[in-house]
Amino acid sequence: MAKRDYYEVLGVQRNADADVLKKAYRKLAMQYHPDKNPGDKASEDKFKEAAEAYEVLNDADKRAKYDRMGHAAFENGGGGGFGGFGGGEDIADILRNFQNIFNEDRGGGGSFFGGGGGFQQERGQRGSDLRIKVRLTLEEIAKGANKKIKVKKQVTCGTCGGHGAKDSSSLSTCTNCRGSGYVRGMRQTFLGVMESTGKCPNCRGTGRMITAVCTGCRGEGTAYGEETIEIELPAGIGEGMQFAMKERGNAGAKGGPAGNLLITIEEIQHEHLQREGTNLHYELFINFVDAAMGTRIDVPTLEGKIRLLVPPGTQSGKTFRLEGKGLPAVQSYGTGDQLVHINIWTPKKLNDEERHLLEKLKSMPNFQPTPSREDKNFFDRIRDMFK
Repeated sequence: MAKRDYYEVLGVQRNADADVLKKAYRKLAMQYHPDKNPGDKASEDKFKEAAEAYEVLNDADKRAKYDRMGHAAFENGGGGGFGGFGGGEDIADILRNFQNIFNEDRGGGGSFFGGGGGFQQERGQRGSDLRIKVRLTLEEIAKGANKKIKVKKQVTCGTCGGHGAKDSSSLSTCTNCRGSGYVRGMRQTFLGVMESTGKCPNCRGTGRMITAVCTGCRGEGTAYGEETIEIELPAGIGEGMQFAMKERGNAGAKGGPAGNLLITIEEIQHEHLQREGTNLHYELFINFVDAAMGTRIDVPTLEGKIRLLVPPGTQSGKTFRLEGKGLPAVQSYGTGDQLVHINIWTPKKLNDEERHLLEKLKSMPNFQPTPSREDKNFFDRIRDMFK
């Protein structure tokens, strides 16, 4: 992939002076520093790209060559720059160079990220993420829920407290790096001799040495166990939604950070109500006598039963809207409605007396279908349901 223009990389004008260049580079370096973005390859590439651009533009001779010839000035051994710096230069060298550039602003020494030389001591291996499902009723979803869940997972070893040593006398500071986790050395590059910093090979960056491992966890610092976790779930959440609890997953090995707990929501089917977004649907079956004469019927809601007035002459397919009886919108304002759909129940079996009465009724004038223009068809009713 073609390199970007160095001025574009730093976000400066072509006449930018040394102070402007340094401020621009510092901003980018702090944003994409590997210590702030562990394991993020894209951020590391951005960090390298910014360092390469600053190295060239901050040097008067290299900048003059670049302004005349662009990137071609440093190709095929042309000198200057990092010559493919993003693909082959040791990141430790780049970090050391970055630290040296800005040490003068801080009176020398120290690190922008809390370490002795721009590095953070490793804490061991990060624990894996853990996935669980939490089942909720519609009543719990309507109000939000506080759940205490017992989770089986890797927990910090209770015997050694997570450091993996048999006892305190079995845990000592690494003599090779003196507890820093990193060792420094000098290395020859095409730019000359440069100081480099790398992970200590003896303690693997932890700064500590274990002479005798814990018998409870065999030196790993974790054991299989159970933890009760309290989970606060907001009102209005729905099936399949996911939430993450940072560092509540499996404990990390040898003092490393825990993974995350990933929570997936599963709705428990309600006995009477069907959910559609923030709205709830209820199918109400009545006989045609109640539909013709009108009636009052108890209808279930999430807050308990309410009495619904069904007026005389109600047709099958009629929908009544109970405002505010639905579910709240998650993380926003507003509450849905409950829609009650009328279904006229037609008897499937008739005895002789029932048949005789119906025979008399069906010939009477008011039992003859006489739909008017005001009577809506099926598609009109479906459309109104979603208004």
